Amino acid sequence: MHKTILLTSFDTWLESQQSNSSDDLLLELAKLASLPHHLTFLRLLPVDVQLASSRVIAQINELQPDLVICCGMAASRTQLSVEANASNTGILSVDSIETVLQTSIDLEELVAEAAAVEISYDCGKFVCEGLYYCVLDYLSQHQPTVSCLFVHVPVLNQDNLPGIMADFVLILNKLALL
Repeated sequence: MHKTILLTSFDTWLESQQSNSSDDLLLELAKLASLPHHLTFLRLLPVDVQLASSRVIAQINELQPDLVICCGMAASRTQLSVEANASNTGILSVDSIETVLQTSIDLEELVAEAAAVEISYDCGKFVCEGLYYCVLDYLSQHQPTVSCLFVHVPVLNQDNLPGIMADFVLILNKLALL
């Protein structure tokens, strides 16, 4: 059975950036013809929690995916990182209480066969964490059977791209079996 998977990526946020590695990864993934999944790409999200979240949630409502994989750039990391949780600290209002939400995906099992993927418990306190939190929160309230994962992508180059692609496709295929 083909799974419908929504994949997201961010735009750049600094003038010096030529691209965002999360979007670079999705562009490479789109070139693969052999994936047995129905992939929908929501690329170049604005680097703004409210705008990005509203676009992703609108796409979730339209597409009704089986799975959502949000991707973001982590320039300081050297391998893919799957994020275990997200907090609302970056999007708290004055009278809010900090909340941490976790993915429902068994990350240990997910990365068990990967060559170089780490499980992270620090989504970065930037737009990545805000988006992940908003999507997890929305899905838990409105579509609790839909799983969500956030993947941080290091800067890609010709040396690390083959390994990162192989690990990402492995993760994608394992998630599709859920």
